[in-house]
Amino acid sequence: MDQKVEERTIDRTSQIVLRKAMEDGTDTVWDRLERQTPHCKFCSEGVSCQRCAMGPCRIMGGDRTRGVCGNDAHLIVARNLLDWVAMGAAAHSDHGRDVVEAVLKGATGGAPDYPVGDVEKLNRLAKEYGIDTGGTTQQTAERLALAMLDEFGTVRGELQMIKRVPAASLEVYKKADIMPRGIDREVVEAMHRIHMGVGNDPYGVVMQGFRASMSDGWGGSMQAMEMSDVLFGTPEIKTSRVNLGVLKKDHVNVALHGHNPVLSEMLVKAAADPDIVARAKKVGAAGINLVGLCCTGNELLMRKGVPQAGNHLDQELTIITGALEAMIVDYQCIFPSLPFTAACYHTIIFSTSPKGTMAGSEYVEVSPENAYQQSKLMLERAIDNYPNRNEQKVLIPDEPVESMVGFSVEAIKKALGGSLKPLLDAIVSGKIRGAVGIVGCNNPHIRHDYGHVELAKRLIKRDILVVETGCASIASGKAGLLKPSAIEMAGKGLKEVCGSLGIPPVLHMGSCVDNTRILNLVAELASMAGVRIDQLPVAGAAPEWYSPKAVSIAEYFVGTGVSTLLGVMPRIGGSPFVTKMLTDDIEHLLNAKFWVEPDPSKACAILFDHIEQKRQALGM
Repeated sequence: MDQKVEERTIDRTSQIVLRKAMEDGTDTVWDRLERQTPHCKFCSEGVSCQRCAMGPCRIMGGDRTRGVCGNDAHLIVARNLLDWVAMGAAAHSDHGRDVVEAVLKGATGGAPDYPVGDVEKLNRLAKEYGIDTGGTTQQTAERLALAMLDEFGTVRGELQMIKRVPAASLEVYKKADIMPRGIDREVVEAMHRIHMGVGNDPYGVVMQGFRASMSDGWGGSMQAMEMSDVLFGTPEIKTSRVNLGVLKKDHVNVALHGHNPVLSEMLVKAAADPDIVARAKKVGAAGINLVGLCCTGNELLMRKGVPQAGNHLDQELTIITGALEAMIVDYQCIFPSLPFTAACYHTIIFSTSPKGTMAGSEYVEVSPENAYQQSKLMLERAIDNYPNRNEQKVLIPDEPVESMVGFSVEAIKKALGGSLKPLLDAIVSGKIRGAVGIVGCNNPHIRHDYGHVELAKRLIKRDILVVETGCASIASGKAGLLKPSAIEMAGKGLKEVCGSLGIPPVLHMGSCVDNTRILNLVAELASMAGVRIDQLPVAGAAPEWYSPKAVSIAEYFVGTGVSTLLGVMPRIGGSPFVTKMLTDDIEHLLNAKFWVEPDPSKACAILFDHIEQKRQALGM
């Protein structure tokens, strides 16, 4: 048992609870993966086509090199890849739309519980969109929200926020024809192109993926990030705690899981309601303990310092501790298995989004108009469930890890004295060789957290600053890399810079839509340096990605000019054409490309060499 546990995860607290899961006989994601392997070779290589009823078809070689319609392996792989990009871009962008609509409802009186939380950012964004800020805050918020909603179906030709990049980078995008014309438009066109008989050239199909991803990165996700800041405040540097040990034995424990802060922020407010606190004490609890999971947890961690129980592969384990009264979810990355896991304990699973209903859960529909009352209702149910906890089934690991979080671009500037120039100077001088954004998910195909943590350790040792989002950032938090004392693991130059500022060598920048903070960071650095983004000594990495959203993220990184390394092979291996296009040929067009390397040591070498080449080209 111990060997299997250690093979599955490197996190100490996850190991403790995973061992309990085995003893309890509770099914987990790793058990289901074992039963699903070996996987279908055709699906894994992307050469299975189910696009129409003339099939399904798969390319097997010999005399089966084309499907019924005549498509070959290259076209099938390209279409399947574009399908993934469209799915990921749609998920992020629909999240963005929800946040913008919450701003609009708050501004027009329909959702009074959602006032503007950062007036300075609101006005800055309004000016960027050419909106008059002379009226009331509510009027400005309404106009900005309407302008952003227009971008989902815009006919103006370009998204506003992509103009933040240097003009020379913009020319690269235009020449490559990946400038997004509208958010929904690019996703709809992507789905149109993969219909049988439309996109019949694999090159054109793949390139539409880049354009759709750019509508996510510089459109939907950027809106989600910026307008979440407008609503709830721009994150500032703070300290909190991370891992399964943040659960409390004498409290009503409620996990907030998903991606949209519109609900979770209201739950934080409701948990402080005197009536809710009194109700918790009446049933014998010391209080209510809210903990985060995945990206909605990251949003709360950044802004409110709410402790984070874990990342993607910890969601079942949080229930298996036996100490969780309720898990409240919205959408994305939520295992359909959660109600079945919860049935083995006493946990209530609340689903809250009409987009994300879940069999076996209790459905409490939440909208901006009713979020506070519905939040109180769910917390009351969680409190009433506290006496049902079976103390014999409770196992809460000890020693949560302190983590420094909240590194928005604005917070980074503040720490540097108001400008990114000290960071640029440190890069030019060589004290910091460059920067890598480690982002993305967990994937049970890779030892939980291993890919993220080991790559980050190797990079900082080589004086490369690491910025992180999503589940990657929580992996580093659990491993102690988000503590200022982690500079002891860094190289001499990075240690000196971070030590002088009192910050860790790995910076937590937020949730997955907050990858757009990384886009803003590199865009501003490039503008300050007078170079294109693709000329900077920077790179991206997604060591444990699993989600179609991560495919969209990876493509908008590369599309923007940031070469990106993947630790899990995308399902493109069945097409040498598509594989070569993404790992080689695309560099001639976008000045950036993909690598695939699961081994952290080899991945670090690839990224370090890339950064040194960029430095040399700039004469650094």
